[in-house]
Amino acid sequence: MQNIIRSLLYGSVLAFALAACGDKSSSTTPASASALQDNNTLVVMGLDDSFPPMGFRNEQNELVGFDIDMAREAAKRAGLTVELKPIDWSAKESELNSKRVDMLWNGLTITPQRQQQLLLSKPYMDNHQIIVVRPDGGISTKADLADKVVAVQDGSSAVEAVEAEPNVTKSFKELKKYADNVTALMDVSAKRVDALVVDEVVGRYYVAKKPNEYKVLEDNFGTEQYGVAFRKEDQALQQKIQKALDSMKADGTSAKIATKWFGKDVVK
Repeated sequence: MQNIIRSLLYGSVLAFALAACGDKSSSTTPASASALQDNNTLVVMGLDDSFPPMGFRNEQNELVGFDIDMAREAAKRAGLTVELKPIDWSAKESELNSKRVDMLWNGLTITPQRQQQLLLSKPYMDNHQIIVVRPDGGISTKADLADKVVAVQDGSSAVEAVEAEPNVTKSFKELKKYADNVTALMDVSAKRVDALVVDEVVGRYYVAKKPNEYKVLEDNFGTEQYGVAFRKEDQALQQKIQKALDSMKADGTSAKIATKWFGKDVVK
């Protein structure tokens, strides 16, 4: 009889434990599945931490920049807390869709392909893909890039902008891809590459620091627009952030942030 009772008790405990485990697994969701799911107010922002003045590390190793200031203000207005997460920018879509981050906000160019794959905010800034060279490099126009080594940041919109002009690209001696623009610019100065195609906001930021080392050509590789990217299913988050951006534009806050970083209002 004792064995029967013991067996019944054990079976009951085991059944309860299995049921509890089943309930736990069915209710568990990825930590970053949605910033607005289960009353979660934390959103994780993916960024490139070597993209000044949009997002970068200052001398104290703090993450600062125009997009970071914009994101923090927008999140506050939306009743959210933003966590900054530097990522491999060449894998940004994968980072977003695998739910390791909730949004991409760091000079992200709006393209037809991204409009199909991602949920995007309205454009908030115009940008150009400029060409940075050495003043003594003998390059004055886009045509002068023939037989030259041209640098771009891997995964950046500069790659797409350059490749959108195949006749020009085919004339290069080499299209060299770098992990970041800082290293690429150093190689321009050191004569390891002849030119860098880069977002205007970044290129002019560095050229202004060392005007004797670099020159920006009149020619460029086109105009583009920046936006914030979200997963397709995160419409609620996108709407909250967009509403905040609209209010920041209306009351002049975005203009103040832009003036801090660019010396003028560049927000659309």
